[in-house]
Amino acid sequence: MKRKQRLSRAETRILERYWQLGTASVREILDSLPEEEQVAYTTVQTLVYRLEQKGALRKVKKIGNAQLFAPAIDQGEYRSGLVSDLLDLFGGSPRLLVSNLLETGGCG
Repeated sequence: MKRKQRLSRAETRILERYWQLGTASVREILDSLPEEEQVAYTTVQTLVYRLEQKGALRKVKKIGNAQLFAPAIDQGEYRSGLVSDLLDLFGGSPRLLVSNLLETGGCG
């Protein structure tokens, strides 16, 4: 995945499903989403194609009309990149980052 290629919250959610399932079709990803996160098939399909364009997913094979995708990036690497980006916002200082989290009460 190209550095600084940002993923939306929805894209990240789909990528997380791929990390859990491995190789899967759009339909399998849609079916794996919790009921409260169910969206239209075409919405998931769009997100999957966007993730492929960004280099986060790759096509592995086609079975009938179903295209199977698999993660192209490692979950640990992706998270490290996010932490790195976050640290950059605080001048590379873990202390400032932690201090800010404590002041604001974390993420929520």
